[in-house]
Amino acid sequence: MDKALQKMIDNMPEKTGKSLEEWTNILQKKSFSKHSEAVNFLKSEHQVTHGFANTIVALSKKSDTPSEDLVSAQYKGKETLLPIYDQLISYVKTLGPDITITPKKGSVSIIRKRQFVLIKPATKTRIDLGFKLTDTPTTDRLEHSGPFGTMCTHRVQITSLNDIDNELKEWIREAYSKSI
Repeated sequence: MDKALQKMIDNMPEKTGKSLEEWTNILQKKSFSKHSEAVNFLKSEHQVTHGFANTIVALSKKSDTPSEDLVSAQYKGKETLLPIYDQLISYVKTLGPDITITPKKGSVSIIRKRQFVLIKPATKTRIDLGFKLTDTPTTDRLEHSGPFGTMCTHRVQITSLNDIDNELKEWIREAYSKSI
């Protein structure tokens, strides 16, 4: 398990009032059909921050699928994109110890206090990297969020390792710094 995720789980009782196991029991009694419904429930009914709520829901799903299997499932038939994903994760981990990497069914959320980057294998040849970069203008490369809707403000389409250049890293670093 990722160190940042383990730290978040360890801090959960202090920060949210309950352990992951206790939250899982609460959510299983409610049986939400959508991830977002469960997140909104935790936020509105229990005043859990979005980052913790999202992580609790993702980890409490009735599934024996570890995080690595969620990522593997995302890239099934898209294995040529895995080196890009791995390089993005490696870079993100250099930003600080307060990052949580949360794989979901179709994407991976990168969270500080809130999500600041979203990695999604969009096609067999492209990863869409979503950003939360409020007040940052779009460019030819740093596009409007597109399919991410309100989850992100911008996106960059990545098709090769060469796309992970200094400009992209700076946008990731900026999104990280704005996520406090």
